[in-house]
Amino acid sequence: MKKILFVTSEVHPLIKTGGLADVSGSLPKALAELGQDVRLILPNYQAIKTDKDLRFLCSLRVDNREVNLLETQMPDSQVIVWLVDFPEFYNRPGNPYLNELGEPWPDNADRFALFCRIVVEVAMDRAGLDWQPDIVHCNDWQSGLVPAFLSLETTKPASVFTIHNMAYQGLFPAESIQGLNLPGQLWNPEGLEFHNMLSFIKGGLIYADHITTVSPTYALEIQTPTFGYGLEGLLEHRKDYLSGIINGIDTDLWNPETDPLITQHYSAASLPKKQYNKSELQRRFSLQVNDHIPLFGLIGRLVEQKGIDLIIDCLPDLMSMPLQLVLLGAGDKIFEQRLQNLAHIYPDKLAVTLGYDESLAHLIEAGSDVFLMPSRFEPCGLNQMYSQRYGTLPIVRKTGGLADTVVDALPETIANKTATGFVFNEASSSSLLETVKRAMILYADQKSWVKIQTNAMHKDFSWRHSAEQYLMLYRSL
Repeated sequence: MKKILFVTSEVHPLIKTGGLADVSGSLPKALAELGQDVRLILPNYQAIKTDKDLRFLCSLRVDNREVNLLETQMPDSQVIVWLVDFPEFYNRPGNPYLNELGEPWPDNADRFALFCRIVVEVAMDRAGLDWQPDIVHCNDWQSGLVPAFLSLETTKPASVFTIHNMAYQGLFPAESIQGLNLPGQLWNPEGLEFHNMLSFIKGGLIYADHITTVSPTYALEIQTPTFGYGLEGLLEHRKDYLSGIINGIDTDLWNPETDPLITQHYSAASLPKKQYNKSELQRRFSLQVNDHIPLFGLIGRLVEQKGIDLIIDCLPDLMSMPLQLVLLGAGDKIFEQRLQNLAHIYPDKLAVTLGYDESLAHLIEAGSDVFLMPSRFEPCGLNQMYSQRYGTLPIVRKTGGLADTVVDALPETIANKTATGFVFNEASSSSLLETVKRAMILYADQKSWVKIQTNAMHKDFSWRHSAEQYLMLYRSL
């Protein structure tokens, strides 16, 4: 049994701004189910929601600051959660990183440096908890200084640093190091300095014993200038200590056999029942109720990263084809406006809902035949995995986690029963359009289509599978 200290700045359902919270909520639970001793640690934000008791553990003095450690538990799990309680830094309304104007808190460097110092005290068993981890698993820039500080200790636990998105690096002006008490040996270009800025993420990339990211393809992509954001050289230098492990999905929440948010439950063995969800989706959006017209779905942020512009550019062509498209999302106002205009022009073929609606998202996954996800980059991605589980074949661009989780329907992959969707290479509307045509041709051959749906629904995207890979990594350290 390994003792694992899981370090994160957010965890679902306690507090969430994005995908990091989903991973932090699921992976520790899956590791605990594999018999490991996992403890989560995060700051005690004002917005944390917990239905479990909070109890005081101890006080620590760091940098002349008195910090309390509180203990609670993850909902629906035995996993213990430690909250770093320092009201001056963390007891603020709203988002963990941003103020009410949507701007980063000006003292974020101080806030997360203090968090990292407390994590190190706990990791070195100096908090009087009589528990020392074998592995300290850090996530994203907010915990990047932990491996850096641990590098100064003797007889320390092994450290793993996971990158969820390289675009977020925790960069701060050099002046901010004045108050941080950074040891001199860490402040140089081979350490935490990045073009005369303080880089939190470099702490993880340089000093962690192993770096992981959320898919094998993204692990290769971040070693290139397009995806490395200036750190590709460092990542390439450390490539022997860098690997990609695909995130899992919540297979209880996303399960067409039990999903309470869909019209009709179904499984790979009862695929014709999926049709009832399609009819309901068509009715809800006043589209023609017809089971022979392929229905395409899209759920996501309407931003360039997600390739929404590629879809808009080829929409007039798509609308000339016998298909329907249902779209749910929010994002850039320009894209929102263009989509609404197009929905007015093609009311019988295109339905656009701006915003986010959880139950509609489930119905779109269950009721669509094809799911569009033409992202320019996607470290891991979840919707392409949900779609396969619901027998909705995804069209994806060959990037990041999309490349690792969708097998293109080609004559040989259809024959050997591995095909689960459609993949294209170039981020252009013409490539996307060609792939849509390919899907339409295959849809006309329902016998082959059902075979691919069945392959997709049998794939194992559970967190258990991912947790086993992490456990193998921990043991190798």
